[in-house]
Amino acid sequence: MHAKWAYVFLALAFVFGFVLLGVGSGSGGIGDVLQNAFNFGSSSGTSISKLQKKVNAHPKDATAWRDLATAYETKQRTQDAIDALSRFTALRPKNQDALEELAAQYGNLADNYATQYTTVQSQAAAVTPSAIFTPASTTPLGRAFQDSKALQDPISQVVQSEASSKESAAYAGYQAAQQNAERTYKKLAALTPSDASTQLSLGNAAGAVQDYKTAIAAYKKFLKLAPTDIEAPRVKKLLKQAEAASKAGAATVAGG
Repeated sequence: MHAKWAYVFLALAFVFGFVLLGVGSGSGGIGDVLQNAFNFGSSSGTSISKLQKKVNAHPKDATAWRDLATAYETKQRTQDAIDALSRFTALRPKNQDALEELAAQYGNLADNYATQYTTVQSQAAAVTPSAIFTPASTTPLGRAFQDSKALQDPISQVVQSEASSKESAAYAGYQAAQQNAERTYKKLAALTPSDASTQLSLGNAAGAVQDYKTAIAAYKKFLKLAPTDIEAPRVKKLLKQAEAASKAGAATVAGG
């Protein structure tokens, strides 16, 4: 039951999270973020091991951390790139390009966890008997299938238990990555309050973790900053979805 509800919440989160891949505001956007991720620094000719030694010897060398992040990104080592960018932004907290890049890397990490989640579900489903082949509950064999203590397949039970644990871990990782992306976009929005693209990205990240208050405010600000943007109609729909979800959550809490 836990895994079932976790899947439902994850699916709802994807409505907001994955939209990042298809939304831009004409003032930068995700395409520029991905381009920046591979076009800065001077690490193209420097090995990761040498850069690691450099940052170990000079932990306050911001340029070295930035170059190390580039090297990790080239190798698609997302978590390592995040760690390096986090060190760089700690040293250069007002560097907008680095914050934007860090947020994008958190988005990549969230996608990785989402893929893990769906993969585990598919693997678990492959060893679970389909309802199509389950005998009718009115028959003796069917009643046995309904009995939790009868016809238990120990292998299937182990697989299901492991799958449930992996699903929970993947979902927790997804949520953490999206929360970190939201926090990073908040920092970027504070530095660039008039940038519509940042507001849109903030809204998407906030919606992915059901922080609808932040998502609503960000979407409204985007529409105020860029009312005629090509993405404005889509953002209006996202705003309505966030407002509806916020009301539904409030009603659930009120109903106990």
